[in-house]
Amino acid sequence: MENEIELIDGCRSGKDAARKQLYMLYSKRMLAVCYRYVGDIDAAHDVLHDGFIKIFTHFNFRGESSLSTWIHRVMVTQSIDYLRRQKRFNQLVTAEEELPEIPDTAEQGSGLSEEQLMAFVAQLPDGCRTVFNLYVFEEKSHKEIAKVLGIKENSSSSQLHRAKYLLAEQIKMYRENEERNR
Repeated sequence: MENEIELIDGCRSGKDAARKQLYMLYSKRMLAVCYRYVGDIDAAHDVLHDGFIKIFTHFNFRGESSLSTWIHRVMVTQSIDYLRRQKRFNQLVTAEEELPEIPDTAEQGSGLSEEQLMAFVAQLPDGCRTVFNLYVFEEKSHKEIAKVLGIKENSSSSQLHRAKYLLAEQIKMYRENEERNR
């Protein structure tokens, strides 16, 4: 394909060469998105393939955003739908006074590799991980997250706080382990 317009037209027409090229262009990046949400590489592959099947069978790209942004949104939606079907959202509602203090190590995460940080994110409980991803990577407000996930705004806020706390603890333990092994 010469350019993105030809690629889009080819996918709309159901041309296998265009579909293959679209998959080759975006599958690796979108697998990372799916993994970030579902936290399991095998499940992420399933979600990725379901997402591309949805894209290929209902190619309704309208050009209101870039093609990559549209595919990204499809994969995020597919990931959230997967978690819903698996009933993996736990409703953690915590009173403000019960929220743990986030350790200072949260700010020190910048010294870690992206792979290590993403591994820590993948280990978060499903609800925390989903809210964290929507808030941090998709830049959604708690109001928007609550609407997308069908939860209350304070649930979104407490899930994010818990995610930050758990990540800070993981970073702290990782750093302590590194220090011991030196």
